[in-house]
Amino acid sequence: MSGQRSNFPLPLSSITGGSVKPAARGPVATPQTATRNAASSAASSTAQGGPAKAPQAPGPAPRPPGYAPKASSAPAAQRSDLMATEAVRRAMVARVARQGVSDSKVLGAMEIVPRHLFIEPALSSQAYIDASLPIGHHQTISQPYIVARMIEVMCAGKALGRVLEIGTGCGYQAAVLSFVAKEVYSIERIKPLHELAKTNLRPLRISNLRLQYGDGMLGLPQVAPFDGIILAAAGLEVPQALLEQLAIGAHLVAPVGAQVQHLHRITRIGKSEWTSETLEACHFVPLRPGTI
Repeated sequence: MSGQRSNFPLPLSSITGGSVKPAARGPVATPQTATRNAASSAASSTAQGGPAKAPQAPGPAPRPPGYAPKASSAPAAQRSDLMATEAVRRAMVARVARQGVSDSKVLGAMEIVPRHLFIEPALSSQAYIDASLPIGHHQTISQPYIVARMIEVMCAGKALGRVLEIGTGCGYQAAVLSFVAKEVYSIERIKPLHELAKTNLRPLRISNLRLQYGDGMLGLPQVAPFDGIILAAAGLEVPQALLEQLAIGAHLVAPVGAQVQHLHRITRIGKSEWTSETLEACHFVPLRPGTI
């Protein structure tokens, strides 16, 4: 991991050129290669755990204000469904912990949120493997590791107030974020995915999450500044509008690049100053302007 002080927008050369080398963290995280990832993950599910002893899965995390479903009000079929996936969700969290994520609050959120509710029923048997899965419109739900890793890096051990997500997709990452921040705002530029996320999230009754249909590259200046910003799409540079909506001392986590991409953590240290750190390699869909 390396650090540098820069003015922004951040050029691609600042990540892939010169002597900057991303930290080695095992295989490249590829949250946008759904079919290949799903197939390889299913074929190598035993090997992924490795010879290391799995850490004890974290216990249930405290639910934030407004989170349901409550056992007394959720439909019986839904309660049964959640109970049936409890063990496999714990196994997913233990695997993510083996991959290097250690923030107990993030791991607890990953254990609580039912990932299978955010994907097509035909893919439900693959819901908790370490792979991205298609959600339509050439988009995917990111693999569990990359979701947890990006949130952990954004939090950096701090309690978060207001957080912005760019790229709601099916709503899964937004749901996880709702357990680690007091307020979550999430923007999606593809109208059918915005509607899908609303449908997926409605049964969970998460009151500290707001979904917005719009151009994520513009952010939400009307509710800025944010204590954290996370991007689920890669641009050649981080949009200046997002950098300016970051609170001083807060972190923005984004994939940056074209064919070669790396996760990047940007910290705002002053009114017109940011520092940047290059993390591991990854692969996301392109960050695009406008709405469709």
